[in-house]
Amino acid sequence: MNVSEVMVRYLQACGIGHVFGYPGDPNIEFMEAARRAGLQFVLGRREGTAGLMAEAYGFLTGRPGVCMSTLGPGSSNLVNAVANAFLDRVPMIALSGQIERRREQTFTHQVLDHNRLFSPVSKWTAHVAPDTVAGVMRRALRTAVAERPGPVHITTHADVVGAEAKDDAVSLPPLETLAFGGEGGIARRLRKAKKPVILAGIAAQRAGAHKALARLAEAAGIPVVVAPMAKGVLAEDHPYYAGTLDMACNALMWDFLKGCDLLLAVGFDAVELIKPWSLSVPTVHIDAVPNTDQVYRADTELVGDIAVIVEAIARSWKGEPRWTAAAVKRHRERLRAAYYAGRVKGKLNPTDVIDAVRETLPREAIATTDVGSHKLLVGQGWSAYAPRSVLMSNGLSSMGYSLPAAIVAQLLHPKRPVVCFTGDGGLAMVQGELRLAASLKLPLLVVVFCDGSLNRIEIKQANRKYPSWGTLIEPTDMVRLAQSMGCEGAAVDGAAALSRLLAGRRPKDRPLVVGATIDPAQYTKQF
Repeated sequence: MNVSEVMVRYLQACGIGHVFGYPGDPNIEFMEAARRAGLQFVLGRREGTAGLMAEAYGFLTGRPGVCMSTLGPGSSNLVNAVANAFLDRVPMIALSGQIERRREQTFTHQVLDHNRLFSPVSKWTAHVAPDTVAGVMRRALRTAVAERPGPVHITTHADVVGAEAKDDAVSLPPLETLAFGGEGGIARRLRKAKKPVILAGIAAQRAGAHKALARLAEAAGIPVVVAPMAKGVLAEDHPYYAGTLDMACNALMWDFLKGCDLLLAVGFDAVELIKPWSLSVPTVHIDAVPNTDQVYRADTELVGDIAVIVEAIARSWKGEPRWTAAAVKRHRERLRAAYYAGRVKGKLNPTDVIDAVRETLPREAIATTDVGSHKLLVGQGWSAYAPRSVLMSNGLSSMGYSLPAAIVAQLLHPKRPVVCFTGDGGLAMVQGELRLAASLKLPLLVVVFCDGSLNRIEIKQANRKYPSWGTLIEPTDMVRLAQSMGCEGAAVDGAAALSRLLAGRRPKDRPLVVGATIDPAQYTKQF
């Protein structure tokens, strides 16, 4: 085998079936090895969005998403997507081509030092060589999926990818850690507490702890607040679901947590915090990694298999529920009322858009959301019922994520409806990928919140009595844009019109792009 064939064999052994990228000269041998092996290559319209697709793949499957770029500007265009995966804690293998090794040290045209470029945003960076390729791939895959997961960057030189591999044994390392788990006396602390709360995060979702969380919530009567990227780790119609942290209704959610007397931080990763941690309640850290960030203080740490630990606490519970389901329901009712604050009668409000889509799509629908004011409302108001059914970037919070993520979600789950929520600013960054979605015949629903501005920044300008300057976006004819990209397009400016549109027949072989012209006043009231 040559070096590329060994790399592809490792990807196959890991269960990876897709590569997302934009190729160049140094990638040709790798591309051919992938083609012969039966991998699917998805040609993104730029390296950055291809990388975001790979991130979505990693999030949905738990296996590293693979993205590929050429040298020079191709590699630098890939940096943002790698940084996204780094702070979103998503496993990724990023591959960038490079000129021949003998020329790299002295040649300058299109030559960037990949290790220096990617080290700040990667768990590990490396070069492959004929005598190290298998070892590099083993370490890369193990590092990418290890807690906390993230991206690994590998440089592939033009004179290496086709060279005969000397290190060619294909032998996967164990990709899961079997660790000791226990409840550590937490059940006793819960029995002494009057108002304990669980705060569940993305690590709980990665660990498959959703069933254990539900059992603990039901057995001990503990409400569960979720971090945004963990939406669905407890079904949002569960009697003990208590809302999403750091999205809309932010103040109400923090007040709810301040009112508890014991907090179980279950797989909660502080990388998702938008506001500073302001709690002083006793906290127990339950995670696969120690609380090394120290963003929040935990007097007790249980480190190991999250699902095993939570299950152990649930099994050892004896006593009456700490909260009644009725008390949690009253909290949800206050949360819902706060969510609708600021609606403008007779206008299309952001919450109207979210409600109309949620009412139309079935329970198993997958939603992706971009970054912006609409994300904060989607994060709180969209009802999720299963793990990994909501995709957002909330670590790096990179605009342009939603559409590439929706494309991958539909590729991997062709029978589930997928909706992409995005703003007019976020769509402008990646709108070329609509053509890819159409060429793949994906029946995406793309809903664009059209308010003509970068609303989050505009609000902050207004708070300082500054005019809206440098934050306004010229209106785009979404219908004509959609048609030019091979999609179907529609425009609405009222809730009734949107509901009628969504209730009608939608294309099954191409995306439907809906430009929803909203009144942004509700954003101001919410945030």
